[in-house]
Amino acid sequence: MNLREFITQTQDRGWLITIEDESDPELEMARILSKYDGKPVLFTRVKGYPYPVVAGVCSDRAYFALALNVPPERLLFALTEALAHPLSPPLVESAPCQEVIESTVDLTTLPILHHLPGDAGPYITAGVLVTKDPDHGRNIAFHRLLRLDERHFAARLVEGRGTHTAWSKTPGDLEVAICLGAPIQVLIAAATSPPQGVDELSIAHALAPTPLVKCRTKDLEVPAECEFILEGRLTHQLAAEGPFIDLTETWDIVRQQPVIEIDCITHRRQPIYQALLPGKLEHKLLMGLPREPTIYAAVNQVCDCRNVCLTAGGMYWLHAVVQIAKRHPDDGRRAIEAAFRGHTSLKHVVVVDEDVDLFNPAEVEWAIATRFQADRDLVLLENQPSSSLDPSATHVPGQKARTSKLGLDATIPWIAPDGHLRSEEERAAFRRIAYES
Repeated sequence: MNLREFITQTQDRGWLITIEDESDPELEMARILSKYDGKPVLFTRVKGYPYPVVAGVCSDRAYFALALNVPPERLLFALTEALAHPLSPPLVESAPCQEVIESTVDLTTLPILHHLPGDAGPYITAGVLVTKDPDHGRNIAFHRLLRLDERHFAARLVEGRGTHTAWSKTPGDLEVAICLGAPIQVLIAAATSPPQGVDELSIAHALAPTPLVKCRTKDLEVPAECEFILEGRLTHQLAAEGPFIDLTETWDIVRQQPVIEIDCITHRRQPIYQALLPGKLEHKLLMGLPREPTIYAAVNQVCDCRNVCLTAGGMYWLHAVVQIAKRHPDDGRRAIEAAFRGHTSLKHVVVVDEDVDLFNPAEVEWAIATRFQADRDLVLLENQPSSSLDPSATHVPGQKARTSKLGLDATIPWIAPDGHLRSEEERAAFRRIAYES
C-alpha cells in the first residue's frame, strides 16, 4: 500500500486528522502532531510551501496492519515470515517517483520540519537512505538528516551499522538516494537489522509488492511509489549534527557527522511530504516492531513462544512482554534469558501464559500480581550490554553502554511452596474466572 492509498483508507475509516488551516513547519506543525500523537495527520495548507505534509502514518499497530492486510495481533508473524523468506523485488522502467525532475536542487523548497527550539535546525526524520555496500550490496536504513543549506544535509550515522560501514570502506563519495513518502512496508523493512547481505527491499517486497526503479543519476534502485527521491553523495566532509530529540524524549548530543550533497530531486506530480515526529509513537513503533520477531525467534529456541509485544512505556525498545505456552516448570526463566539474547537493548521483560492478553497492560499487571513472587521468579542480570538510548545506563565514550537487566516470570507457578509439582487442576486455580456472556 503506497502513501496515498494509506491516506485514503484512513480517511474512509475516520482515523485521519485533517488540518485545513495554514500550518507552519517552523515549530508549529510539531506541536500539532504532538497533540494528535497516535493519529495520522494531514496538513493540506503549509505556510510557504506548495506541498501537503502527512505524519503519524506508523503511530499505531492498526496502521501497520491496515497497510499489510493482516490483523494487528498477527503483525509479528507477517514480519517473521518476511524476514525468513525475502523476495527480490522487480525493476520497472518508469515510476511515479520520477514523474517530475527538478531543474535545480534547492532543499529549502521542501517543508522540512523544525521540531523544537533546541534542535540544530530543520530535520528530515522519515527519510530512508538507499546505499550499496562494496562487499554486501544494497542496504536501506533510516537516518535523521539536518538540512545545512540548499544542497547539503548532515546525516547521523550510527557507528558500525550498515550505512556507516559502507561509508567507512569507500575512499571517495558513497552514492545515496533518500526516499521520502515511501510505502509502509518499506518503512518497516528499513527499520530491520537483517544479516549482512540481506536486502531490506526484498523484505519489503515479501511484506507487500514493492517495485523498484533505477535512479536518474546514481547506480541505485529505489521504491517506485515514493513521493520524493533525493539523489546524492555521502561525502567524507564532516559537520556538526545535533542536538536533537531522541527515542527516549531526551536530547541527543552534538557530533561531527558526514555531509550529504544532493545532485538531483525527482518526485510525483503534486507530491506529499512525509514527516515523522521524533521521540513519539511513530518513532518508537518503527524502531521496536522489527525487534519483536528477533525476540520471538530466540525464545522459540528454548520453549513454545506464542507472541511478543514491545510496550509503549518502554518506548517500544527497552521493555517487552513475552507470551509462552508453558510445558516445563523452568520455561519462564528460559524465556527471559532468551528474550535478552533476541534483543540486546532490552532492559526489562515480563513472561506470561497464553491466557493473558500481552497487549493489555492491565492483564499483564494482573499476572504479575497473582502469579509472580520476587524471591522465586525474578531474574537479575548485572552489568549487561545495554542500549545507548537508556539515559540511566552507564555510558563510557567509545564503549558499549552497560546496565542491569530484569526479568519477571509471571507465568503460573508449577512448583508449589512445599516443592511438589502442581497438577493441571491445581494450576487451573490460578486462572481468571469469567462470567457467562
